[in-house]
Amino acid sequence: MKIVLVTGANGFVGSALYRELRVRGYAVRGAVRRPVGRSSLYPDPLPEGDGEIAEVEDIGPETDWSAALDQVDCVVHLAARVHVMKDAAADPLAEFRRTNTAGAERLARCAAAAGVKRLVFVSTIKVNGEETRDKSFTESDLAHPEDPYGISKWEAEQALARVGAETGLEVVILRPPLIYGLGVKGNFLTLLNVIMRGIPLPLAAVDNKRSLLYLGNVVDALILAATHPAAAGKTFLLSDGQDVSSPELVLRLAKELDAPGRLLHCPRSLLRLGGRLLGKADAVSRLVESLQVDSSAIRRELGWEPPFSLEDGLRATAGWYRGVCG
Repeated sequence: MKIVLVTGANGFVGSALYRELRVRGYAVRGAVRRPVGRSSLYPDPLPEGDGEIAEVEDIGPETDWSAALDQVDCVVHLAARVHVMKDAAADPLAEFRRTNTAGAERLARCAAAAGVKRLVFVSTIKVNGEETRDKSFTESDLAHPEDPYGISKWEAEQALARVGAETGLEVVILRPPLIYGLGVKGNFLTLLNVIMRGIPLPLAAVDNKRSLLYLGNVVDALILAATHPAAAGKTFLLSDGQDVSSPELVLRLAKELDAPGRLLHCPRSLLRLGGRLLGKADAVSRLVESLQVDSSAIRRELGWEPPFSLEDGLRATAGWYRGVCG
């Protein structure tokens, strides 16, 4: 393999993948949309002098990828317009489609024209849906995205399949659930803050199951997807393989943080009602409903085994949090 191009290389997953590829001896180029910066809270994504960096303009249907793709054999496409709780865009779906759908298709066509062999696309479990009831999500489920982010990723998957069929570009699609780990942001970081402060959470009556994915596990799966001959043309769902309920997650994180894990009893019906009244129905749903992912296909077909257990991932994440926020 000549060069692996990682888009979004200064992001949460991208920076970890970039580093691990270099540790394993691959030639890596990181594509970023802004100058690499530093932060007191999050690890420096790409230290100066540590590999190649290619700056590109905002990702969309006209992005110039020529310089970034020079001598590249495989692309791992992580850069995206991510899901946000309060979207200020007048037409959120159009904005998601511009970056996540049209932008991904543009990259794929440019990659094929440049002689790239394989493109690994990081999609989302939201393509399958927002929650599970009787069984875990699998690759054979009918797509059922419900929000603009999920819709744009599903449309991108279809566009990339067309490009692959037309050009011979090997497309591999991975659908992860919530990813956590060193440098995590968003809802998981908020949960860590709440637990560390000892704030009670009304989740004791919740009896759900959620699949999670540790950063070290997704990085390992991405490298396998980029290199395994049998991955070409496949779609795989990912998870740590150890589902956990919301109250169990709180208590396990509290233990690792050496913080009080305070849970209050509140009927799920009241939690849902409160979420609707406060305009946070989606956030409450993620705490009380189940979302289980069956990742047996990638284990069976590619021989993948997550190198880190759920316990390993939670301990490492809590250790990082205590180091930077404690």
